[in-house]
Amino acid sequence: MTTSPSAQKIAVVTGGAVGIGGATCERLARDGIKVLVADVDFDKAAATAHRIREAGGAAAPLRIDVASPDAIRAAFEQVEREHGRCDILVNSAGIAKTFPFLEFPLDNWLATMNVNVTGTLLCSQHAARLMVRQGWGRIVNIASVAGLRAVGKGRTAYGTSKAAVIGLTRQIAAELAELNITANAICPGPVDTPMTQVLHSAEFRRQYASAIPAGRYGTAQEIAATAAFLVSEPAAYINGVALPVDGGFFASGARGV
Repeated sequence: MTTSPSAQKIAVVTGGAVGIGGATCERLARDGIKVLVADVDFDKAAATAHRIREAGGAAAPLRIDVASPDAIRAAFEQVEREHGRCDILVNSAGIAKTFPFLEFPLDNWLATMNVNVTGTLLCSQHAARLMVRQGWGRIVNIASVAGLRAVGKGRTAYGTSKAAVIGLTRQIAAELAELNITANAICPGPVDTPMTQVLHSAEFRRQYASAIPAGRYGTAQEIAATAAFLVSEPAAYINGVALPVDGGFFASGARGV
């Protein structure tokens, strides 16, 4: 099979309750895709799914803890049991904390790698096994511009984990292309989300925005729109890319000269 099945597509979006994940759920639902709002916070996932349904979309909450291989396996067993398929996976779940490099704690390094990298790997494996049955699939990993270049201090684990996600994306793309499954990474610049509102001080926000040619933070909806394109039929020949969506930050050199 080399074309997408005609039945309504099923998308699993991890970290789907809020932020980029939540915006992606809303956008995919508007495009006619049934969205499984997958999150460790089931109540928030249920609220997001309810909001999507009230707006006329199709959505259901899905409990998942991407830090736990057993929880990931159970979640995708539920997807298979209740929906019979998974056409789209957006790996948006992630964590981040900042510490100086010389004092960076090992426990946070390990936790960040477990969620951001190993969780992405395992979710992609489980989803791809279901995609193979349909002969069609799309995997989109939310990486970061911090995986392409160092962004400020304190991001030893976060930046390294996102660089690993980019490498993982390329490997998935190379191995699954012949199965009509694509994998791409989106590398957002700074985006206004609950996580950045905690991590980014007012001074850091000012400095970061001044380094971006667009002069502002992005929105979760802008990242969601990129994800929506990458899972669409017109994007079938885009595979293995790490796409900065950052207002020109990665492309820019010295500013103000």
